[in-house]
Amino acid sequence: MTKDLTSSTVSRQNILNNNYALEQIESNLSLGGTYWHDDTIFTKAKVAEILEIDERTIDRYIESNSGELSKNGYRVLRGKELKELKESFGNDMNVVTKTTVLGVFSFRAILNIAMLVTESERAKAIRSKILDIVIDVMAQKSGGHTKYINQRDEDYLPSAYKEHTYRKEFTDALDNYLPTDKWKYAKYTNKIYEVIFLENATEYKKILDLKEKDKIRETMYAEVLNAISSFEHGLAVEMKQEFEKLGRKLTTTELDALIKKASQNPYLMPHINDARAKMASRDLCFRDALHHKLENYIQSVPQGDFDKFLGEASKSLEERLSDPETLAVLKRLKDR
Repeated sequence: MTKDLTSSTVSRQNILNNNYALEQIESNLSLGGTYWHDDTIFTKAKVAEILEIDERTIDRYIESNSGELSKNGYRVLRGKELKELKESFGNDMNVVTKTTVLGVFSFRAILNIAMLVTESERAKAIRSKILDIVIDVMAQKSGGHTKYINQRDEDYLPSAYKEHTYRKEFTDALDNYLPTDKWKYAKYTNKIYEVIFLENATEYKKILDLKEKDKIRETMYAEVLNAISSFEHGLAVEMKQEFEKLGRKLTTTELDALIKKASQNPYLMPHINDARAKMASRDLCFRDALHHKLENYIQSVPQGDFDKFLGEASKSLEERLSDPETLAVLKRLKDR
């Protein structure tokens, strides 16, 4: 889907939180600036020159987007800090000696305002370049396989292993405590999916453009698998308790009532809401996939997630399976 950076706060912040992309963007754009206190800074006059707009236009954007720009490095220097800057770079930066306040943009902040300004062809060109670089970096860092980018998280394998165990517990409960029905596994799996992330299996596969042979749970984030595990385990326990209380197998109506009750469990809701937010936000950022039913849960992806899925700590599933530490964790889970 097309990302309009001028209108999407989440899309802008996803780029500005991606330090791997920012490194490449800074190298490619070569915007200049002044290196000061471990950062590259730009005065308002310099930003106006780069974007080919007047300073009054920049003032309007600062006023209407002050919170976002401040979060990304725009700040106003005063007093001792401003004096230090003047003494170090005053003439080079065209800073007026008598100036008592000076707004400066970090590199992230200048990208931020370039993604906001609609009056500038130069800003439009910068936005286009930014998007191209982000796509290239994402492909390079993920090995070109964003379908399984979830598996690059070091928590994925332990979560997948635990989920497999609880899945078996749940399917055994369906066999033991519900009358025979060849559709019951798919039917109740979908009901759990609809509780956790509001979509059934068919909807999920369509959104992620999965093939018929692709296994859905192999594409899910660790937090989503954990939420599913908690739900399946709790439901299996309650089915057994209900079976023992009634002295017979449950009807589909009775099982539906248990699922509805579990979906409203206040202890589970934080995990379910977290799973929805993680799925909606990460899939939009990393897979360019929009979960329409989860739009209200979409947030910008934090910097830590870029480290998790693109950084040095991230590894492909093949690498993880050959890692002795990971294998030791899986063995501990197996022996519990």
